[in-house]
Amino acid sequence: MKYPISICIFFFFGLSVQSFCQFRKYSNEFLNIGAAARGLGMGNAQLASVEDATAGYWNPSLLTIVSNQPTVSLMHADYFAGIAKYDFAAVAIPNKANKSTIGFSLLRFAVDDIPNTLFLVEPDGSLNYNNIQSFSSADYAFLFSYAKQFKKVKNYDVSFGGNTKIIYRKVGTFASAWGFGLDAAVAFTSQRWKFGAVIKDLTTTFNAWNFTFSEKEKQVLYLTKNKIPIQSTEITQPRLILGAAHFFNLNKSLSILSEINTDITFDGKRNTVIRGNTMSIDPRIGLELGIKKSFFVRAGISNFQNALADADTLNQKKVWIYQPSIGAGFKVKNFYVDYAFTNLANQQNPLYTHVFSIKLDLVKKNEN
Repeated sequence: MKYPISICIFFFFGLSVQSFCQFRKYSNEFLNIGAAARGLGMGNAQLASVEDATAGYWNPSLLTIVSNQPTVSLMHADYFAGIAKYDFAAVAIPNKANKSTIGFSLLRFAVDDIPNTLFLVEPDGSLNYNNIQSFSSADYAFLFSYAKQFKKVKNYDVSFGGNTKIIYRKVGTFASAWGFGLDAAVAFTSQRWKFGAVIKDLTTTFNAWNFTFSEKEKQVLYLTKNKIPIQSTEITQPRLILGAAHFFNLNKSLSILSEINTDITFDGKRNTVIRGNTMSIDPRIGLELGIKKSFFVRAGISNFQNALADADTLNQKKVWIYQPSIGAGFKVKNFYVDYAFTNLANQQNPLYTHVFSIKLDLVKKNEN
């Protein structure tokens, strides 16, 4: 009998990691969920148009947009009917003297209260439910960002930025991992057009896993024919994200922001619009309608995939499916509230969730 606990553990940190070092196509995927309801409502198309503390996540070079006062962003979302929780917090602190900004971001994605049934069965074969305990599987990321604005190039402001990120992942008392990585970014902005480029995991990002099963736990895993993982390292390969945004003023009250991003990965063929043996390209599209610069309505499309239209018939045809999202937000003085309703899966297997986030500009008092 293989106990459910072994399935849970191996699902969350990948028991198949048996070698010393492995490239993992979907390693640290919690870092690709998104940040704040504005971006999620626009289908994660934020690389060129982000303009607050969440730039440390989307495009650190655009932290220079935060040029007047410090700003704070907070977000919470429940996934899978509340089973998983995703929290995000960010702060940006500008330095007017040298046109630079520093930022700090914290991400946490966790599944709490997972039943540990490793010792459910007593040696005599009886079930002892008092032996069931619970544990959490949590992923953390700390981003330390810096951005610097340079002189204009023609009609564009040019800024550069980057992230130093520290990753900590923990699965109960069984396993933990530390990771380290770097991101680099650049942005070109004008009154109407904005362009950005980010290289995530520039030098590759690693997670060094350490497993700490007790002798009693190892014995149970051995007797139930479950493999016992060893120390290992996951390597996340770099990815390039490009973005372009355009701002339209329809009249004094209405405006439209449109953006398109392309997520380019180099870890083999993925189910994306453009895919090859070494490179895959996944587009994202987002729109934002602004009303008097105080109320906003958003929509986005992302995660295009090729799937079977009807798997139960002999005439199987492949169609493109996608992940839609919508959102809204409003502004009262220096306080912002945003909401997103997004589909985590696709049209064939919809999994919608509600996301809320707030932003506060910390306005400084004028000094006499």
